[in-house]
Amino acid sequence: MSSSLKQKTIVGIFWSCIERFSVQGIQFVIMIVMARLLLPSDYGMIGMLAIFIAVSQTIIDSGFSNALIRKTDRSETDYSTVFYFNIVVGLLLYGVLFLSAPLIAAFYDTPQLTVLTRVIGLNLFFNSLAVVQRAILTIKVDFKTQAKASFGAAVLSGGVGIAMAYAGFGVWALVMQTILNGLMNTILLWIYSKWKPLRSFSWRSFRELFAFGSKLLVSGLLDTVFKNIYTIVIGKKFASTDLGYYTRADQFAQFPSSNLTGILQRVTFPILSEIQHDKERLASAYRKFLRLSAYVIFPLMTGLAALSYPVINCFLTEKWNIAAVLLQILCFSYMWYPVHAINLNLLQVEGRSDLFLKLEIYKKVLSVCVLVVTIPLGLMAMCWGTIVSSLLALVINTYYTGKLIHIGLFKQIKDLAPSLFYSLSMAGVVWCFIRFFEHQLVQLTGGVIIGIVYYFLISFLTKSRDLKEVCLLLRRK
Repeated sequence: MSSSLKQKTIVGIFWSCIERFSVQGIQFVIMIVMARLLLPSDYGMIGMLAIFIAVSQTIIDSGFSNALIRKTDRSETDYSTVFYFNIVVGLLLYGVLFLSAPLIAAFYDTPQLTVLTRVIGLNLFFNSLAVVQRAILTIKVDFKTQAKASFGAAVLSGGVGIAMAYAGFGVWALVMQTILNGLMNTILLWIYSKWKPLRSFSWRSFRELFAFGSKLLVSGLLDTVFKNIYTIVIGKKFASTDLGYYTRADQFAQFPSSNLTGILQRVTFPILSEIQHDKERLASAYRKFLRLSAYVIFPLMTGLAALSYPVINCFLTEKWNIAAVLLQILCFSYMWYPVHAINLNLLQVEGRSDLFLKLEIYKKVLSVCVLVVTIPLGLMAMCWGTIVSSLLALVINTYYTGKLIHIGLFKQIKDLAPSLFYSLSMAGVVWCFIRFFEHQLVQLTGGVIIGIVYYFLISFLTKSRDLKEVCLLLRRK
């Protein structure tokens, strides 16, 4: 990569990390405090609504964000067209959700869900007002501004949520936290971005953006439905308490993986889009992003799996202990998500949203088959199935990458093998270490220290090029 592109990447990653981990960090702390005050069944009821909110949010975006980011000659008319379209869609979807609330409550046989759905659904309209602002800031690789807005919203909504949980409002504490977070984040993005829409809507602009974004919309819907299909099945087949255990384990597993994946997606997409016509630079930058993501995320996920019991017991208390078993399994599924994200980003950079959609269909069909097989075997088997689905997705995602820039599965595995070996051996060392101690806090602190020391020591002794690259990036910053 050229020096200017490297600097832009470094700054983008730095502020994207600040935005993600400051916000998610404070939300994670808030979740821990609230989980100590609330019951697993409270989280289970919110989990039942997750798929309906997530699907609606995916439709609101409609792939327009990525279409705007990828378009090199975007105009103010393009921005305004997307803005007005999102408002209309947001209002329509909230209306559908409002009318469907009794049906959702009947499906889960939980009458309380009717009013919960109608209140929490307001977030759809709030979020529709800020899609363009986020896209503009992402195009500028300006994650510093997004960090300020997200952090302010998280602190305010979290404070209200904790106060309500402490006062005994139960599930409504979670609802109000969610609503306030969406509303405040939208208000702050409007204040900080300083962008205002024109009084115009262009059908030509809409058709051009939708031609690319529509395929991403369908792909996004498939991905969203599948990501939340587990909550539907668990909520329907098992008790709300079991869904609460699953959602907490899932949130712990997602905290390092999904946040770092989000960072990589937001930074690599605009960066790779800039060099989309230089295939040699594109391939080089792509492989470097792939290696560095694995070097950072693999040890986080395997380490979390090794320390799942002390993590859950120290943070959430023993009433959530069943979540520790599920967390161990889910970590090995989520560790591959950044690799998936970078492969899919390449298809978008190349303008192949048609292939993007085709891959999503193949992966979801296979994943649903895995899910159907594991449902009768119980909740733990369903979690093991997510690992199988993730590995199948890896094979499918890398197929077209090999076709487009000649970096297929075997080349990628070769690039990722050192980090995978370091991480699995580190997890083994940590797991053996905590067997010698009974106190949970000693297991957690000692395991973290041993894991960090071992990982960097083995990287240094084997002269890891990824360690050198990370050190160079830190020095440049």
